[in-house]
Parts: sequence; C-alpha cells; structure tokens
Amino acid sequence: WDNQTDWILYDWKKMKKIFFLIPVFNDWESLETLIENIHKEIKSINNFEFNCIIINDSSTIRMGNVSKPQTFKNFKILDLKKNIGHARCIASGLRYLVNNEKFDFVILMDGDGEDRPEEIKYLISKASSLDNSSVVAKRVKRSEGFIFKLLYETHKILTFLTTGKKIFFGNYSCLTFKDAKILIEKKTTWSSYSGSVTKNLSNLVEIDSIRGLRYFGPSKMSLIKLVIHSLAIMASFKESVFFRSSLLILISYFLRELIGPFWLLISIIALIFMLLVFLVSLREDHLSLINSETNIAQIKSL
Repeated sequence: WDNQTDWILYDWKKMKKIFFLIPVFNDWESLETLIENIHKEIKSINNFEFNCIIINDSSTIRMGNVSKPQTFKNFKILDLKKNIGHARCIASGLRYLVNNEKFDFVILMDGDGEDRPEEIKYLISKASSLDNSSVVAKRVKRSEGFIFKLLYETHKILTFLTTGKKIFFGNYSCLTFKDAKILIEKKTTWSSYSGSVTKNLSNLVEIDSIRGLRYFGPSKMSLIKLVIHSLAIMASFKESVFFRSSLLILISYFLRELIGPFWLLISIIALIFMLLVFLVSLREDHLSLINSETNIAQIKSL
C-alpha cells in the first residue's frame, strides 16, 4: 500500500471508497439511529463504496441492535481493551484504518447525532470536487443552551488570541487518505483532533454546518471536559501560546506604573495558564499513538 504505483492504480478506479469512522462509549441507542439516518442519506449517492468502522471505547453497556445497512459493504466494530477517551479513539481508529484498509476518504462523526447526517452529501461533494484537499464542517450554528454557547464562544476567542488560529470545527470532517496518513504520525492527534488537523494539514476546505441535537440523553460535554478540550487544542500550538503569554507578561511589566498592581495579577494568571497548557500537552504521547492498535481487543464484522 505504501508503494506509489499501487496508489496510482487504485486511484484510476471509478468507484471511490469511503469509510465512516465513529467512536462510541455506551451510546448504542444513538448509534443505531445514526446508522439508520446515514443509510437514508447515502443510498442515493452513486460511484462510492461505503464502509463503516465503529470504535467501541470499552463500553460498560452492552451493544444493542446495531446492524449493517445495505449501503455499507463492510461494517466493523473495534472493541478496545481499555477506555481511552474520545480524541484517542479517533486517533486509534485512524491509525487502524490507514494501516489496514485501502480508501479514498474517511468521514469522522460523533455517534450521538450532533453531527448531522444530512450534511454528509455536502462533505462528499466538496471533497470529491477538489484535488487532494480534506473538508471540515465549520459550525455556523449550535443547538446547546445559552450558557454553553457563551462558554464555547469564549473558548474560540481565547484560542484565537493565544494561538492565532480560528478553529470553528470539531470532529465532523472528511479526510483524504494522504491527510489521514499524516495525522497518524503526529503526537498532537493523540490529544486533540481539531488542533492536530489545523496544525498539520494544509489546504483545508470548509462547509457550513449546523450542530444537531443528541438523539438520546443529555450532552456528555461537561464544563470540565470543555476546559480540557480547549486547553488540548491550545496545547497543539504550545510554542505560540508560551510566546504570546510571555509577551503579555512583558508588556504588563512595562506598563506597571500605568496599570498599578494589576500587572502582577495579569502575570500570575498568564503563568498559571501556561502551566495548564503545558500539563495538558503531556497527553500528546507519540508512543501510545504508534502502539494504539495493541489496545484493540477484537474486531467484529457485521
């Protein structure tokens, strides 16, 4: 597969091969509905072979009545030995996929319904019309409550101020094989998917996306998880974060006569912030990423 000639021969085939990659932890009821809705959306799309891989993050609830629709040629469930979290599930799934399957595109989706299947055709249309560019779903509208939206907007502003990057997308995306292969070698992928995509991939293209509602149950994104998620994205650009934070400390020091004791408060906050980003960056474990397939307990084909 690494042989360039093999890729050229495969690329000449008319039928393009797409994998869906969906991490799941206990949310089997939502997954069942999601698979049904994906089937409805893709059954009228021609010239593509659809496949699906579910990453079961060591769920404590037994899998329900998830079945393979006619639209999927292959449908596999990768059961993990131990729970590793959402971002690492994605990284593990991507690594397994690149190392074991031939494909043109992989579509990453959350399994709860918040990534709307109605937008799949736009991702596929945009990706297939471009030359070797991956596509991300830019969130133009969210469906959560006011408090969460406010916190999320704060996260986006803080991310831009500390990294200089506008990151308005989550996991919902369509990657080319080439870009997926790049990501599985980057340690940032083990900690933050969107941060790693922004840092390591060029020529990204966006489509507008509306954040959907969960099919069942409340959102699993707590305040603590949102903070860690935000810090993990910033940690992908920790050099920029450290530089900008240090610059803020330096500026506040030179302005100490103008702003008084506030310069010390600003400096302390900046130092604490840098420490938090550094601690979260320790999650970026390249060795764990490389060896992630050893955490697969079994592979089931439906």
